[in-house]
Amino acid sequence: MMAPGRGRGFTLIELLVTLAILALLGTLVVPVTQVTMQRQQEQELRRSLREIRQGIDAYKRAYDEGRIARSLNSNGYPKSLEQLVEGAPDLRSPKRAKIYFLRRVPRDPFNPNSDLSGAQTWGKRSYASEATDPREGEDVYDIYSTSDRVGLNDVPYRKW
Repeated sequence: MMAPGRGRGFTLIELLVTLAILALLGTLVVPVTQVTMQRQQEQELRRSLREIRQGIDAYKRAYDEGRIARSLNSNGYPKSLEQLVEGAPDLRSPKRAKIYFLRRVPRDPFNPNSDLSGAQTWGKRSYASEATDPREGEDVYDIYSTSDRVGLNDVPYRKW
């Protein structure tokens, strides 16, 4: 039996201990969530880089095979990333059907500006520029992230 003056419920100490445990668990969840979100963005960055680079390589391969019109001052790389989406007429096709290299240009997941198109979110390296000092030029030889952040593997995203 219960004493007549005492009601059922929690004591102040029990409530404080429960709140302290919940606060501790909450502080552990936030960093784990941030790392998980960053890991997902990094996976998207890897996927986007691979997709665009494969499109650039396919364009160059089609140029070398003579499927795309050649010009004297061209080295075979596309003039812009949009050209991979727009496609180029296939010279080997009797109907001059277009060859498409990308469905769309994926966005850089670490570029915060949502007003830019997918192609504008990337840094572009021309064939004439050095790998250590990438610059835009007359063609697109490679792409890189414009983010200044560093990945979970301690490599800046610009160098991926």
